[in-house]
Amino acid sequence: MGAKYRAGGLDDPEDDAGEVAAADGVPERRAAEVDAAGHGERLDRWLTALAPEFSRNHLQALVERGCVTADGRPVAKPAHKLRAGQRIEVELLPTDESRAFRAEPMALALAFEDEHLLVVDKPAGLVVHPAAGNWSGTLMNGLLAHHPAAATLPRAGIVHRLDKDTSGLMVVGKTLEAVTALTRRIAAREVHREYLALAWGRVDAAFTVEQPLRRDPVSRVKMAVAPAGLGKPARTDVYPLGVGDVGGGRPVSAVHCVLHTGRTHQIRVHLAHRGHPLLADALYGGAAALGLARQALHAARLSFTHPVTGEALALAAPLPADLAAAWAATGAGGLPG
Repeated sequence: MGAKYRAGGLDDPEDDAGEVAAADGVPERRAAEVDAAGHGERLDRWLTALAPEFSRNHLQALVERGCVTADGRPVAKPAHKLRAGQRIEVELLPTDESRAFRAEPMALALAFEDEHLLVVDKPAGLVVHPAAGNWSGTLMNGLLAHHPAAATLPRAGIVHRLDKDTSGLMVVGKTLEAVTALTRRIAAREVHREYLALAWGRVDAAFTVEQPLRRDPVSRVKMAVAPAGLGKPARTDVYPLGVGDVGGGRPVSAVHCVLHTGRTHQIRVHLAHRGHPLLADALYGGAAALGLARQALHAARLSFTHPVTGEALALAAPLPADLAAAWAATGAGGLPG
């Protein structure tokens, strides 16, 4: 590698996510001198030996962000060729991923809470888990601030999820006992979830879609109905609540959907498969209308037996303002009782 380096003052500075520890919260700086073996080597390759706990991609990003100097001058290109005798210094900013599991205070609308679990009414636009492009500002970050013991639980106690742009109720465990029991009950289909949606076209009678789902083989951001024998089983019951229009003779149906399984994008894919994509669901062919900036889907009801007390819980969340306004504008009728 051609670097002379001795760690300064910290034993095992790496955590599981690749973040350099620092007692004062300030990122560590490392410096080393390029020896004869490193002469002519690419900077990013050389840095992987100086900071082996980080990926080469992350080290390249640090170079491009101005976090690396050679003899006190910033170096902006990862492919920069080194010279023997140069002193290289790098500010080891943590990876985005390593900063994801952090508490971030946020207002949470809670439909229920006790010492074992809580049910949150998630707004549209809030991502549930940190992931590429959303390493902060997620529901998980908010849960860690609301309930610090969530840091000791798998996924901070989250046992099921909603899409970013779907609003409504989610149950979260606050103890390992509750998380384990809720996970098992969801797998056994003992947690009942009901949704309200606005879909294109006329839905005059109830129907059931029982079609397996899998990742779309063309677009990895989508799910798709799978050929026979492939995919995971999925069933959605759909009940009509009324039919209105958005002008120009374009019918829109208000529907009540009951999940029997909880596959990714299940309602969105099943309704689109039947020719009724949700309003403003561009991913599955649903045109925008009535001012909606997200798919017209809301997790309105959640019912289950409390895993510790045995209490029967039946919770409901009213439509948020954007969806309530669109619902009223269709003239599709009132909400179910």
